[in-house]
Amino acid sequence: IDVCDDMDYSWRAKAFHEEAKAQGVPAITTAGIYPGVSNVMAAELVNAARSEDGEPERLRFFYYTAGSGGAGPTILATSFLLLGEDVIAYNKGEEIKLKPYSGVLNIDFGKGVRKRDVYLLNLPEVKSAHKFLGVPTVSARFGTAPFFWNWGMEAFANFLPVELLRDKDKVGKLVEQIDPLVRAIDGIVGERVSMRVDLECSNGRNTIGLFSHRKLSVSVGHSTAAFVQAVLEGSTQPGVWFPEEPEGIAIESRKLLLERASQGTTNFVMNK
Repeated sequence: IDVCDDMDYSWRAKAFHEEAKAQGVPAITTAGIYPGVSNVMAAELVNAARSEDGEPERLRFFYYTAGSGGAGPTILATSFLLLGEDVIAYNKGEEIKLKPYSGVLNIDFGKGVRKRDVYLLNLPEVKSAHKFLGVPTVSARFGTAPFFWNWGMEAFANFLPVELLRDKDKVGKLVEQIDPLVRAIDGIVGERVSMRVDLECSNGRNTIGLFSHRKLSVSVGHSTAAFVQAVLEGSTQPGVWFPEEPEGIAIESRKLLLERASQGTTNFVMNK
């Protein structure tokens, strides 16, 4: 398994599918918390809707992590690099490109987190969910705390040259300068993480999945281990799969994976 959260990388990993299949190697890409557990949550919402004759029309991923989530420079560098990428989303089956860290929405993540602003980012679960779950309209948004970090991200996306944001060396140097301040504020805001997945169907059926944990560092460990355990138990067929593909995590294994991944959560609900 790998835990990447990059659109381009995940599809390059998927390109090894036939080779992995021929060699009898089961593999899953984007198998962390988000993307990863969030993909499986989406697959379960879609499966439940179709079992009740609902046809999914719109799927939206919303993510919130306080500060750097305890990941420090890693998540900072990833976030800055994402600000240099056009956001790929889908509207009624058509691929569209949008500006990174735009399209702000105020989303209620439930108890312990409540309402937070989230912004568009280019995340791989958007394309994989559109393709493999067959949902025509899909997007993903992310937000952080304290609120002024969001303002900073928005300013970087609007005013820094795209060439800088796409240069890993320059982004690395920028992160080195900002990291001490981020770590200081992390000590105040903590590392709470929350994911909300919303599904809207043609028959008026609207459902959500919600997942919140006090510590991202602990939760991502449980989430990754849940994928490892599923592969070891034989849930994954030979080939390279995204988490929502039934050959990656078998439909009958999804509930158990979510139970394992949601250990220690302060809030975990599905199909509400």
